[in-house]
Amino acid sequence: EVDLEERLHELDLRSDSDIPDVPPPTDSTPEILKRALSGLSARWKNWWIRGILSLAMISGFFLIIYMGSFMLMLLVLSIQVKCYHEIITIGYRVYHSYDLPWFRSLSWYFLLCVNYFFYGETVADYFATFVQRREQLQFLIRYHRFISFALYLTGFCMFVLSLVKKHYRLQFYMFAWTHVTLLITVTQSHLVIQNLFEGMIWFLVPISSVICNDITAYIFGFFFGRTPLIKLSPKKTWEGFIGGFFSTVVFGFISSYFLAQHQYFVCPVEYNSETNRFVTECEPSELFQMKKYSVPPLLQAVLGWETVNMYPFQMHSFALSTFASLIGPFGGFFASGFKRAFKIKDFADTIPGHGGIMDRFDCQYLMATFVHVYITSFIRGPNPSKLLKQLLILQPEQQLSVYKTLKSHLVEKGILQPSLRG
Repeated sequence: EVDLEERLHELDLRSDSDIPDVPPPTDSTPEILKRALSGLSARWKNWWIRGILSLAMISGFFLIIYMGSFMLMLLVLSIQVKCYHEIITIGYRVYHSYDLPWFRSLSWYFLLCVNYFFYGETVADYFATFVQRREQLQFLIRYHRFISFALYLTGFCMFVLSLVKKHYRLQFYMFAWTHVTLLITVTQSHLVIQNLFEGMIWFLVPISSVICNDITAYIFGFFFGRTPLIKLSPKKTWEGFIGGFFSTVVFGFISSYFLAQHQYFVCPVEYNSETNRFVTECEPSELFQMKKYSVPPLLQAVLGWETVNMYPFQMHSFALSTFASLIGPFGGFFASGFKRAFKIKDFADTIPGHGGIMDRFDCQYLMATFVHVYITSFIRGPNPSKLLKQLLILQPEQQLSVYKTLKSHLVEKGILQPSLRG
C-alpha cells in the first residue's frame, strides 16, 4: 500500500510538471481606483475594489431586470459565451494548442451548433403560435433535430479530417475539453432560461441567493474568519461559511416575500404573438397567495405567535437558499480545484478584484440545475397554456380528432351532459 501511494504521488507530481505555467493575468483595475486606493494595504485595497465592482454589477443587474425578460435572456447568453471563451482559452494556453489546425474555429462552431439546438427547442416549446404564422420557421422547427444533428456531424467530420501526426493525443484532449465546456456552460445556461420562463421569481431568488451567500461569506470571513474550511480554497473559513448560510436563508425568505407580491415576478413569461412582446400577466397561482400557517408549539413560546401569514413560495425559498449556501459553494470549490490543477489564479481578468466571469458564476450553474430539478419534481404540473399552443399547430383534422376524444372523455366522467353529444 505504501509503494502504491508513493507511485501515485510520483505520477501526480509528474503530471503537474507536464503542465506549463500559464502567464499570470494582468491587473485590469482602472487607474482612477489605483490612485484612490494607493495608500491602503493590499488586503484592504482588494476589499474596496471588490466592493465597488460588486455594487456596480448589482446595479447593472437591477437595470436589466427593469428592462424585462428578453434582456435577461440576452444577459444569460452573453455570460454563457464569455464563460465558454474563458475556459477554452485556458485549454488553448495550457496545452499550447497554437499549431492545432482548426481548433479555435471548431470550438466556436460546436458552440453555435449546441446553442442552435437548445434555443431551437425553446422556440418550439414557447413560441409555437409565432412559428405557425411563418412558413420558413415551420420547416426549421419540423426538422430542427435533424438539422442540429447534421450541423454537429459536419463539425465531427471536420475534426476527424483535421487530425495530424504527432498531435493525435493533444487534439483529442482538446476535443474532450470543448465538449465538457459545452456541458458546463451551454446546457446549464439553457436551464437558467427554462427557469426564467416559469416566472422571474424562479430566476431572481436563486441567483440573488448565490450572490448574497458569496458576499456575506466573504464579509464574515474577512472580519471573523479564523478556521480554514477547505484546502482547495485557503481563504474560505468556517466562520464565513456559517455566517453566509444564515444570512442567505434570511435574505431568501425576505426577498421572496416582496417579490411574491408582484405579477411581474411571479407570472410565467409568455410570448404574445399579437404584440410581439413578452408578457407577465396572469392570475397568481396558490404559491403566491397569502395563507395562514400555525406556528409549531416550540416556536410559539419564543415568538409569541400562534399563527403567521406568509406566501407558500417562502417555504420553497428556504430550500433554494439552503442549497445556495450549503451545496452551491461546492461549485466554487470545484472551480478552485480546476484552477489549481492548471496553475492559474483566476479564469480571466475581466472584472478587477473578481477575476473572470466564470469566477463569479461557478456556483450559479450548479444552482440553475438544482432549481430546474426542483421545479420539475415538486412544483410544475400540467401546463394548459403550453398544451394549447401545441394543439393550435396541429392540422384541422387532428384538432377535430382531439376535440372529439376530449368531449367523449368528459361525457363519460359526467362533466358534460350526455345531451351535448352530437
